[in-house]
Amino acid sequence: MSDKPVAELANFFNDCAQAFEGGRLQRLVLSKYKGDEADLNRITIRPVQIKEQKLLSFLYEYRTNHVTKNFTLNEAIAQLQQWLGSAFHNAHMITDEWEIQLSFSKKGKVLVNKNRNKSSAPVDDSAAGDGKKVQPELAHNRTKLRYVDQSRPYLRELGITDAQGQVIPAMSRKWKQINKFIEVLSLAIQQTGLDKREELHIADFGSGKAYLTFAVHDYLTANMQVKTQVTGVELRQNLVDLCNQTAQRLSLAGIKFEQGDVQHFSAQNINIMIALHACDTATDYALNMGIRTGAEIIMCSPCCHKQIRPQMKSPALLAPVLQHGIHLGQEAEMITDGLRALLLEAHGYDTKVFEFISLEHTSKNKMILAQKRSSSSHKTPRDNSDILQQIAAIKDFYGIQEHCLETLLQD
Repeated sequence: MSDKPVAELANFFNDCAQAFEGGRLQRLVLSKYKGDEADLNRITIRPVQIKEQKLLSFLYEYRTNHVTKNFTLNEAIAQLQQWLGSAFHNAHMITDEWEIQLSFSKKGKVLVNKNRNKSSAPVDDSAAGDGKKVQPELAHNRTKLRYVDQSRPYLRELGITDAQGQVIPAMSRKWKQINKFIEVLSLAIQQTGLDKREELHIADFGSGKAYLTFAVHDYLTANMQVKTQVTGVELRQNLVDLCNQTAQRLSLAGIKFEQGDVQHFSAQNINIMIALHACDTATDYALNMGIRTGAEIIMCSPCCHKQIRPQMKSPALLAPVLQHGIHLGQEAEMITDGLRALLLEAHGYDTKVFEFISLEHTSKNKMILAQKRSSSSHKTPRDNSDILQQIAAIKDFYGIQEHCLETLLQD
């Protein structure tokens, strides 16, 4: 290693030590792992106080579990000296004053990007007279780690945060939704191994004002350091123009917006397919496209389940329950999305259906997350014929003649 990288690393370690000792270190994230532990994705480091002793807590983020180890400053620096440039090729440190990005090129060159942290710690009202800042919370049970940094420029440009990097109260729900979405996506990326790819292609159908589209692009490029091409597809041309203008103002590469809809848009080689608030059979078209293009991750938030409900015939035993419209509607939603999940399973995906955070324009809060099973998976292959028989039995039980996704997959 040349003298220059050694000097730059020394400066980085010195900045880290000074920030920790001065109570200004917020977090340090080590990523781009190239070591021997196959399931380790990254390590998040934060200051903690345990029994009157200030330590650095290392959260080892594995694909299936997390492990925490605590170190003194000297022990932590020794670990960083051992890891950076060998096991980990990226480090992102945030202090009250600075945001420092350190990375290693394939040839071993050290690249450092140091910028002022525009999202400073809040001022304690009791100390407002002397302008003292609140010290970082060191308690062992502090608030949950956020996957999205409030200081990111796109949040300010989209009106989520103000000029000081604080979340605008009226946008707090959207801020919560963005964080939860990125948390779900981050785990899925790690579980499917997409974090090891050199380049990712993402399609977001019905991108709207593109809050989540920009969040996905920023997280993959800034946090995971992956070359990313994100395409937002939106039917309304005015929103397409608005989002392209926003991307241009932020000088972002690898993100674009096009006019179209999921039924007619042609997509190929997509790694991650997203379709939130896809109304009625638009969800089926999105799932069909994700399966046919071979997407490793499919994320849908369905609503307006109109196709199945008119077809459903109440079995005699359930007729007294399903005579109420609200119950029949809930049953139709469950059966529609349950069949979608089974069809995804039959086409090589592990699927979860769970409660998400409702979007601003609908109270629907269901998410379908499908992750493509690896051919090298140790899991016992599923018997697709059994799943297809289950689908046929459910349709027969409710008198359902056609499910849109099933028809699309048969064509």
